[in-house]
Parts: sequence; structure tokens; C-alpha cells
Amino acid sequence: MEWQKLGLIYSPDGNSSWAKHSALQPTPILLEDKIRVFCGFRDDDGVSRVGFVDLDAKNPTKVLRVSADPALDVGGAGAFDQHGVVPCAVVQKDAEIHLYYAGYSRGDEIRFQAFCGLAVSKDGGETFARYSEAPVLDRTTDEPLFRAIHSIFYENGTWRVWYGGGKEFVAGAQKTLPVYNIRYMESADGVQFPDHGTVAVDNLAGEHRVGRPYVIKSGDIYRMFFGKGKEDSPYELAYAESPDGYSWTRRDEALGLSLSQEGWDSEMMAYPAVVTLKEGTYLFYNGNDYGKRGFGCAKLLNW
Repeated sequence: MEWQKLGLIYSPDGNSSWAKHSALQPTPILLEDKIRVFCGFRDDDGVSRVGFVDLDAKNPTKVLRVSADPALDVGGAGAFDQHGVVPCAVVQKDAEIHLYYAGYSRGDEIRFQAFCGLAVSKDGGETFARYSEAPVLDRTTDEPLFRAIHSIFYENGTWRVWYGGGKEFVAGAQKTLPVYNIRYMESADGVQFPDHGTVAVDNLAGEHRVGRPYVIKSGDIYRMFFGKGKEDSPYELAYAESPDGYSWTRRDEALGLSLSQEGWDSEMMAYPAVVTLKEGTYLFYNGNDYGKRGFGCAKLLNW
């Protein structure tokens, strides 16, 4: 693949108390003449709330509007999402927009837990209401710490789901490291899900995590864009292909999109999401320090 990096597209100005910095995990949906990119905006305490950035569908480098208030706020005390909500996947269902998000809770013995919630918008993605106060992907025996949907689409009468799952932290040189991989499952309605899935993409030697699987179908090929992380290289982009969405072959070398020599994405590239428009195919992603400066974009020139 060949890409043209278009640079940093959006960076919070720091003037809002709930959106001081970061635009985590950009998650786009095409709405008529604009791309609405949902992101996690962080306050001074590092707590994330879901907002959005609207981009021109004819020119995705042009920002049209930024949400003034959270589209989805954090949960209440004791909730699974009390310490942060970050968008993961978004789909249109008739007149509604369904947002699958990661809800975070911090702990004393472990750094955090993250489970998947579902929120529904009836006003075009301006605001969301929780489908349930409980997560739609809760802890299980195999996945007691991390369960979050990152790709979901309807195909042949079934909702196909690629998600991140894991059960432990391991000791690192300076902090504990979360361990998770990419898994697959199916759902009849996109609301009720099995208690476990099958591993789709596993960690390679030295990696403690692979995650944020963003899956698209291009002709007869399923393409997965995701992130890979080692202790000495927190996140870089990775790529896999599949003929059926079940069995995947990693082809990281084929992605053709790597760290810049300098600037906002020279140390880290993370949380990819892909959208195809009339003007072309674009990949949104975060850069250094887990997207503290915002998100950028690359345009596909050649498969």
C-alpha cells in the first residue's frame, strides 16, 4: 500500500474544561456531506468524554465544527465507565446511530479495566443515551479485564464483531503493561453477545498487545488495520488480511505507513480507523503520547 500523510487534522485548543487535550481513538461515520469523527476528549485529570469533530466529506482535512459539549459523558460513581468513555465503533441502524464505547474504571491493584458499553443517538449523533447502565460486553472468565468492540457490521444476516480481549497486566520496567489480543465473535442483534470469542490476531514475540482492530471489506478481501505495542515502542500501526474474516494473515510490511522522522507522529501511531469516500480512502489515527495533540489523517494512493 502507498499513503500520503495529510498531517495533524485536529488538535484541542484547551479552552474547554472537559476537553483540555487529546482526541483519542478517532471513530468516523459518513453523514451526508460530512464525516463525523467521534473522539475521546480528556480533562486535566485524564478523564475522557466522547465528543466529535465534523470534517468536510470532500476535503477531510477541513474542520467544519467541534462539539461544544460531550455527546456522551462518564458514568456515575461505581459505574463501569466512571473514569472515562472512549468511542470504539459506530454504526447506523435505521434512524439511529449506535455507538460502542470503552468504559474505564481505575483500580488500586491494577491500573484500569475497560468494558464495552452501547449508547444510542436519535438526533444524528449530537447526543447519546446509554442503552444500559451495564456493559454489553462485561467481564468473563476468559476476559476479566478488557473487552471492547472495535469493528462491527452486518453481513449475511449476522452482526460480525472484532474486539479486544484480555485478562492480565505484566510487570514492565517502569509500569505494568496490559496484555490483550484481537478476537472475533458474532451476534444476532448487535446487542446480545457471547461470553467469549476466538482469537483472530495474536501477539507476536515481544508484543504485549495488539488492539483497535478496524475491519473493512474491499472486494473479496477483508482488511484489518490495528495497533501493535511493545514496551520499548508503545504503539505502531499493523495490518492483516483475510479471505473470510475468520482466518487472518498478518502483513505488517504491506501497510506502508510508518512513523514520521519528526513531529506529532514520530514516536507513536495508534488507533487506526478507515473510511472510504467518493474522493478516496482515508485513515485516521492518533500520534505521540496516545493522541494528546489530537488526530491526523493519511490518504490511500494505491492498494
